[in-house]
Amino acid sequence: MLMSLFAYLSVCIFPCPQAELGLNEHHQNEVINYMRFARSKRGLRLKTVDSCFQDLKDSRLVEETFTVDEVTDMLDGLQTVVHSEVESELINTAYTNVLLLRQLFSQAEKWYLKLQTDISELENRELLEQVAEFEKSEFTSSSKKPSADLIKPKLAPLNEGGSELLNKEIARLQEENEKLKNRLKTIETQATSALDEKVKLEKSLKDLQMIQGDQKGDVNQDITELENKVAALKCQFEKTLNDSTANQKSLEENLVTTKHDLLKVQDQLSTAEKELEKKFQQTAAYRNMKEILMKKNEQIKELRRKLSKYVVLF
Repeated sequence: MLMSLFAYLSVCIFPCPQAELGLNEHHQNEVINYMRFARSKRGLRLKTVDSCFQDLKDSRLVEETFTVDEVTDMLDGLQTVVHSEVESELINTAYTNVLLLRQLFSQAEKWYLKLQTDISELENRELLEQVAEFEKSEFTSSSKKPSADLIKPKLAPLNEGGSELLNKEIARLQEENEKLKNRLKTIETQATSALDEKVKLEKSLKDLQMIQGDQKGDVNQDITELENKVAALKCQFEKTLNDSTANQKSLEENLVTTKHDLLKVQDQLSTAEKELEKKFQQTAAYRNMKEILMKKNEQIKELRRKLSKYVVLF
């Protein structure tokens, strides 16, 4: 069966006039090595079958006449032995062919090839006759000796047949890989630039916050000054109260009024502080800076998402 496969490959897959089977020199030598192995196994099995008949002759054919039952019994025993030997050889041949195909397919898979076979061609009589003629020409000539190439097969050139296609595919994949690497570097550069710009924007925002803090500090200073003034007024009222007991009631009323004024001033200061912060947030510079920060954050998120996709690809 495997010889039919070799014949089919020689005519349909490797239509090359380099040798009798249409294969290159290396592959034809491999075929010859397998045929030599198959011939040796076939010869050993035929000797085994011959020995079965010879054992029957030596052990059972010791009389001149036999009955029908005795002859039938001998033939049945011989049939059983020969059937077992032939079946064992056929099974062993099938398993051997599977191992040989496994070697070929394993080598093809290393190069990412997918080989195909046409089982219907294994019974092609024309191809089988070609293999028979090839075997006859290779092994029946008594003067023909195995060449050194059969003992040590040469390696097939790397630029023939499928290897050339594989080399082209590898080159294409390497080129595509380089393009992807360059694109990844470009994206990394853009991401780095975006991060640097984000750092600059964050620094600008901190500066704005410091300016806002200074403005709040000025408001706090005004409040302190007012509080100091109120304290001075309180001291003055207390001194006036001690100096003039007659005006004590009037001074107490003035003190209450002053406290009310203080609360009113504090409320006015709080309102002024809120209005100042609100006005600052409504300034064009603050809104523009906030809008720029939001846009840059969105760009950074998008770049990170794209970068994560390319990292997964590699």
